[in-house]
Amino acid sequence: MENVRIPKINFDKNSINFKLWAYFVLFAAFLLSLLWLLQIFFLNTYYQEMKITETNRVANVIADKYGKEDFLETIRALSVTNDMYIQIETDDAILFSPGNESGRMPVYMYLPEMNTVRKLLFEDNRRSASVIIPQKSPGHGDKKTLAYASFLEKSEDGKVILYIFSPLFPVDSTVGILRNQLFYVTIISLCMAFCLSLYLSNRISKPIRNIKKSAEKLAAGEYGVSFEGGHYTEIIQLADTLNMTSVELEKTDALRKDLIANVSHDLRTPLTMVKSYAEMIRDLSGDNPEKRKAHLDVIIEEADRLNLLVSDMLDLSRLQTHVTPLEKRRFNLSEMAQSIINTFGIYESSDGYQFILECPEEEIMVDADENKIKRVVSNLVNNAIKYCGEDKKVIVKISDINGIARCEVSDHGMGISPDEINQIWERYYKASTNHVRESKGTGLGLSIVKEIILLHNGRYGVESIEGKGSTFYFELDK
Repeated sequence: MENVRIPKINFDKNSINFKLWAYFVLFAAFLLSLLWLLQIFFLNTYYQEMKITETNRVANVIADKYGKEDFLETIRALSVTNDMYIQIETDDAILFSPGNESGRMPVYMYLPEMNTVRKLLFEDNRRSASVIIPQKSPGHGDKKTLAYASFLEKSEDGKVILYIFSPLFPVDSTVGILRNQLFYVTIISLCMAFCLSLYLSNRISKPIRNIKKSAEKLAAGEYGVSFEGGHYTEIIQLADTLNMTSVELEKTDALRKDLIANVSHDLRTPLTMVKSYAEMIRDLSGDNPEKRKAHLDVIIEEADRLNLLVSDMLDLSRLQTHVTPLEKRRFNLSEMAQSIINTFGIYESSDGYQFILECPEEEIMVDADENKIKRVVSNLVNNAIKYCGEDKKVIVKISDINGIARCEVSDHGMGISPDEINQIWERYYKASTNHVRESKGTGLGLSIVKEIILLHNGRYGVESIEGKGSTFYFELDK
């Protein structure tokens, strides 16, 4: 006969499922233990305190009714309702005492207790006195009586004394009944707590387990995975956050692939050119100085392009990781813009471009990193040169708007479509509109502009109308 292997069930004591179940059961056990403690061990004390409080209340009611028409009716009702023997007497007469016809104990049954409490009342010169007196009761074991006495009236002419006697019956039989009841209540409550805790812990932990499984898929590269939150606000919020993370990771992965593709393309083209012209020098133009010089110029130009691409990539990486600190100083934004325009003067003489600077007469001073802001303006002007219209006009405008320095670079080119206007700040993105001058850029110019302005806590943007041109701007707090 083959041995049958029974699967071993492992409980993870650190799991939320186990801990919720354990906490719920322990809490139920604590409540039941507290109930046992109060009912079994403190019932007798509580019972006596309750009888003392009730006796004092009855005495206060009688004192308030003393001398009124319904005085005797009130006493009779209180005596029967609260199972108390009530007697009122003066120095030489009994004003009220339940007779045998009322079903109450005759007066002589409480003579010892009456003498005891009367003695306390007169010896200590109190307004009221109470005492619990034990006594033996045949067939009932130890029995106690609560004896109470107070003055309803105390004067030189005489005294009116109120006596209240309330038997304190043994609670042992009651405790026994409660113990039996509590035993069954405890068993039923623990079973219900066990089952309910299993249900609740599983209901709470199930969506978390589902989120864990989805997170494992996300970690494996399945970015389109969906997270479900279940029935609880916090878990729903966690699922929503993870869904957003999944979407952003998918976008990041797409950008990463685009980045690799674009970098590979931008590196392959100049490398191919360098290799081709080097082979041409070796095979064809090595002995021809003019051809060799032309081919070497192409190699140098492509090497410069490679150097520019790598430099821009490093600069963008440093800006995004905040490795490069800002070296702020106060400078005139208008003078800085004029110096940038002067560097593009060669385009005016060789290609017929026009650079116009519009700025107010007063100085517009800002606290910023001058070299990085020069990089921003230079990139925006270079972008305008590539995409300007047939008029080849680039306008740089410096203004002060309510204490904020604003720089605008405008062109009259084809503009940018609304679908592309939010994507032009991404790395390697190039608008689909035709540009005038052959682009030799790296595709990182506007991304560098974005990172530098964000590093200065400034604002940037573009306003463009298709067919009429674009205006790129940035703002710095003065």
